[in-house]
Amino acid sequence: MRLDKFMKVSRLAKRRSEAHEALEHGRITKDGKPLKPGYAVKPGDELEIHYATKFVTVRVREVPLRVTPALKPGDLYEILQTRKDDAEWL
Repeated sequence: MRLDKFMKVSRLAKRRSEAHEALEHGRITKDGKPLKPGYAVKPGDELEIHYATKFVTVRVREVPLRVTPALKPGDLYEILQTRKDDAEWL
């Protein structure tokens, strides 16, 4: 599954277009390297997501083959770390 779609399905992003934009601007990384929207997500991947005011590190537990109503977004990943963004915007 593409990373931008996984972000939407897992509800780590509200919309796929929002996830796509974050990826294009390098705000989602793996091992310190920015990822592309078409990156194929695999179980075990550790992703660092930079939201507006915080950083969240998650580990992908499961990548669904298809999206179904019975799918629970919280079961797809586990949060490893959350920290505030200390940068002050002027």
